Amino acid sequence: MKKKIAGSPAVLVLMGSDSDWPVMQESVRVLKDYNVACDVAVLSAHRTPERAAALASGAIASGVKVIIAAAGSSAHLAGVLAAHTTLPVIGVPMKGGALDGLDALLSTVQMPAGIPVATVALGKAGAVNAALLAIQVLALNDARLRSRLVAHKQELKRKVDEANGRLRADLERMK
Repeated sequence: MKKKIAGSPAVLVLMGSDSDWPVMQESVRVLKDYNVACDVAVLSAHRTPERAAALASGAIASGVKVIIAAAGSSAHLAGVLAAHTTLPVIGVPMKGGALDGLDALLSTVQMPAGIPVATVALGKAGAVNAALLAIQVLALNDARLRSRLVAHKQELKRKVDEANGRLRADLERMK
């Protein structure tokens, strides 16, 4: 599976298996919404380690700025990629398996000193947050993205204020 979005990719969205695609589509959806070019592929830390190393080693020369890597069980795609690049790597642990994602979470978050992997939540929330974190990294040098992120935060605040308004109205009706 390989899908290119909008020009030369700034972000790689990689998965250990195509069964991760229904979740990782959320990352692509957010990146596309922000007009951030990405490329998507299945890559295994264990079944295709040479390809994983080559892709990570060549990512900077290809213009990639951030890598998002999703894997379940104890597979550690994000860590293998991080070992072969100086780019920021964001790991998305996938739910499933005997431990329902706990093993994926622990294998992604427990990196040795010197090989950082930013780790987000399990599943779809993690996929969304991984994309937003990648966009925040890109926004360091892109005022348009920074502006969009500010608007996103304001929208989140507006939704909280709106929820509080509904609660207050319900409380008033209860009097």
